[in-house]
Amino acid sequence: MGIARTQDEESDRREFEDFRMTLVALAAMERSKENEDFKGLISPDFANVEHQDKLVCVTSGVSFLGLALVNRLLLHGYSVRILVDNQEDVEKLREMQVSGEMMAACNNKISVVMAKPTEIQGLTEAFDGCRGVFHTSAFVDPAGISGYSKSMAEIEVKASENVMKACARTASVKNCVLTSSLLACIWRDSYQPQLPTLVNHDCWSNESLCMDKKLWFALGKLKAEKVSWKIAEEMGLKLTTICPGLITGPEFSHRNPTATIAYLKGAQEMYANGLLATVDVIRLAEAHVSVYEAMDKTASGRYVCFDRIIERDDEAEKLATDIGMPAHNICGSSLEFIPTHFQLSNKKLNNLMSTTLRNCYAQS
Repeated sequence: MGIARTQDEESDRREFEDFRMTLVALAAMERSKENEDFKGLISPDFANVEHQDKLVCVTSGVSFLGLALVNRLLLHGYSVRILVDNQEDVEKLREMQVSGEMMAACNNKISVVMAKPTEIQGLTEAFDGCRGVFHTSAFVDPAGISGYSKSMAEIEVKASENVMKACARTASVKNCVLTSSLLACIWRDSYQPQLPTLVNHDCWSNESLCMDKKLWFALGKLKAEKVSWKIAEEMGLKLTTICPGLITGPEFSHRNPTATIAYLKGAQEMYANGLLATVDVIRLAEAHVSVYEAMDKTASGRYVCFDRIIERDDEAEKLATDIGMPAHNICGSSLEFIPTHFQLSNKKLNNLMSTTLRNCYAQS
């Protein structure tokens, strides 16, 4: 089913692209510093940020979600430290390069720092001075060969563990938001007697089932979220997690190819069970900011995030076309499972965002 692009959506798309160009320019500056220590910040004036409560760090800040999140944070008045965790991320920005000139709009609000997810001390130094950390958890195969494999799942789990430990050890960090996945909620044994049909933030996927079905992306998100909660409880870190559906948006299948394909492993079963949901990257980024800003008030625990459930064949076919895969991969019939319709709920997040919106109107 075709959806007409509204004026606001077109404005968001232009805004997203303008900010992408800003980060491209940052990459050009990074290139001139190849032989210097990456632990230095790009912006020399960044250490003089007046309002430390408005300084946050975004991991994997050059990913599809990372770019959108940094953009939304800037629009909300935050200063953002972008964590570049490997040289491949720098190369991504270089490949995206369309301009060698620095855009002046945000350059005093952005800095870039490099830290390896395997080095807790480096992460601690990267987070120092930040009030909050957004761990977008965007780890994929840098070679682009195997996609999201079992080994990548283990890398993601270890990286999340290190990020949480670094957050807990950094005195300035008060709150952390982790990007998990709806896949960490929906993969349960449908043959289990009296399985609740409502799927929300209280639901957890079954680890053994994910392993049996070789759902490595789901397994990685599930285990990464669980280890994050374990460390948060043990070390007294204030944590919330957001579990989004398939992330879509401008050119999502090209900008986020590995995660998109990995998410859709098992898509036929998700579709048949009413569990195939998507979320626009800009809405997801706004959800992250809303949850973060409410953490000192009422926000806690997990939040399921989606804005559309794929329920009809024409919707599934449209999604398949956007991705460039056969429609059968999403809505084809299969004899390997018995379709059972579940009900997805994002009520907890919707209530929080509605309250935030009402408060904004009340203050204006």
